[in-house]
Amino acid sequence: MNHPALATATTTLSESGIVAYPTEYCYGLGCDPMNRGAVQRILQLKKRAWSLGLIVIAADLRQLAGLIDLSRKDLLQQPCGSWPGPHTWLLPALPGTPRWIRGEHSAVAVRVTAHPIARTLCRRFGSAIVSTSANRSGRPPLRTSHQVRTEFKGAIDFVLEGPVGRTNGPSSIRDAKSGKWVRGG
Repeated sequence: MNHPALATATTTLSESGIVAYPTEYCYGLGCDPMNRGAVQRILQLKKRAWSLGLIVIAADLRQLAGLIDLSRKDLLQQPCGSWPGPHTWLLPALPGTPRWIRGEHSAVAVRVTAHPIARTLCRRFGSAIVSTSANRSGRPPLRTSHQVRTEFKGAIDFVLEGPVGRTNGPSSIRDAKSGKWVRGG
């Protein structure tokens, strides 16, 4: 893994920037989830409505502490059994979880990623990051850095090179309270 590139990606996130990086299935667009301006830039680039909410990934469960209630062991048992991996879970948002992350929902979509580059990026940044597919709304997810650069033509502050994982589709999404599948399953 290219350490200078990871350092640049981490600095970019710290300076309110947007980073494209490989995940389990496709390239993701990421930023600091607590930075409203950066999140709004991602939504504008994707042409995505804020009301839908966004996925946030982390290197470990502790990085999600500011977004979800880690004391809810009853709701965390299944998610923790599926992590790290390409499994996103809807968990009740803490009262302070920004609306620009959860959208019009009372839950937030979170995942502890298994992708080594994405996981290292979260570790080095010291926090969870936004992880939405690198594509315009309604278009297929992009799976190479070249596709990302071509599609977004310089609008992304840094593209972190690396292969996407071998997962054959986007992460599954499941509601931890109801057990219902929102995507995949």
